Amino acid sequence: MADTTAEQRKIMGRVMHEFEHGELYSGKDGAGGRVTNRQQAIAIALEEAGASKHESAAENQRQMKETEHKPAKEAGSRKGPTYDELYERAKKADIPGRSKMSKQQLASALHQ
Repeated sequence: MADTTAEQRKIMGRVMHEFEHGELYSGKDGAGGRVTNRQQAIAIALEEAGASKHESAAENQRQMKETEHKPAKEAGSRKGPTYDELYERAKKADIPGRSKMSKQQLASALHQ
């Protein structure tokens, strides 16, 4: 599809943003795992936006309507504690080197 609408570009931008931040999953409910291939992410973006040249016009319209009702991910929707919360716990537990640790390192140090 040569021309895309503003809404389709917005949807494609959201999907590519999810890919760049490692939040894009393939398959039904993410069962296919995290998407690591840029071409696959582009294909998913085009499909969700209803702009795929490999689908019929009716299939593109159905996909676009389905995507319009899909809620955008909220900033605080990730599971688990934030970095600041982990840091405070590490501070109370007096874990050495906590100021130079990443979020994952703090989590693993607290769970040991």
